[in-house]
Order: sequence, then structure tokens, then C-alpha cells
Amino acid sequence: MFLKRIFDVVLAIVSLTIGWPFIIIIWLMAGIDTNSNGIFIQNRVGQFGKQFKIFKFRTLHLNTNKISKVGAFFRKYKLDETPQLINILIGNMSFVGPRPDLPGYYDALKGENIKILQLKPGLISEAALKYANEEDLLAKQTNPLKYNDEVLFPEKVHLNLNYYYNQSFWGDIKLICKSIKVLLNPHL
Repeated sequence: MFLKRIFDVVLAIVSLTIGWPFIIIIWLMAGIDTNSNGIFIQNRVGQFGKQFKIFKFRTLHLNTNKISKVGAFFRKYKLDETPQLINILIGNMSFVGPRPDLPGYYDALKGENIKILQLKPGLISEAALKYANEEDLLAKQTNPLKYNDEVLFPEKVHLNLNYYYNQSFWGDIKLICKSIKVLLNPHL
């Protein structure tokens, strides 16, 4: 765990140091495009079920609450997730771990599945990679909430529990490399 935290801090600092000009441009674009300050903050369930504030770039118009064209691009390439590097530096997220969910999901886990809450939530996970097109999947459903609750969420729990039992530093490195490959070619 200590090695993972050191890795997270170093990689977040390097990413912010190299990427800060792009991050500022994305922030400005998000603000102008959504008629807001460009930042979206929301409560999510973190390690041990403790809630924390997650940071994202806003992708929904402030007035209409619809995804903007620029926001759709940001979501496709996960650029809206960039501010979570701050969450990683703060220590309430890691690069690799189960994606933090809204209250009412992970904090409601029972039995063996509750072990997932021992993990620090992450920017990258096997479940996030498998369901990188989650919005498209849900849009095709007649009842998206039911599909999420009965199909997607249980599968994510299964994948995250598998990560809990098989986590390793090299496994994390492989997931990071896999996520870069998916980001560079989102149609894989």
C-alpha cells in the first residue's frame, strides 16, 4: 500500500506538471461551453464507505443540464476526469481501484462484496475499461436505471471484487497501460 501511494503521488505530480497547460485549456473550454466555472464537484463513496468530494470538468450546460458538444468529446476521451489528479494527491483516490460511485450503491453493499470498500477508489479499473461506453449502453435501454442496477452494477461489483483479491503493483501498471491504449483508440 505504501508503494502504491508513493506511485500515485509521483505519477499525479508528473501528470500535473506536464499536463497543466492542457488542463487549463480544458478547464477554460469547459467553463465557456457550459456557461459555468467549468468545475463539477459531487459526493462519492470512497474507501471504508466514507464520502468525499470528487472533482471533474463540467460537461453539462448549466442552464439545460444537457451534455454539450465539447462535453461529449471530453467524456469520450475521459478528459473530464482530469481534475481527479487532485483527488489522487489529496489521498481519497488512487490511479487504480474501483471507480467511486454515488451514495446508494457501494455504501449499500452486503456480504463479501463489502470488501470492495477496503479499496481506495480509482481513476482506472477493469470495470471502467469494460464499460467505457456505459452512457451509450444505458441510452439504448428502455429502463436505464433498472439495467444499471440489475446488470451493470452487479458486473462492476464482480470485477472490483476480483481486483480486491488479485491486486498487485504490476497488475496496476498493466491496467494503466491498457487504459492508455483504450483512450487512444476508444473504438477497441
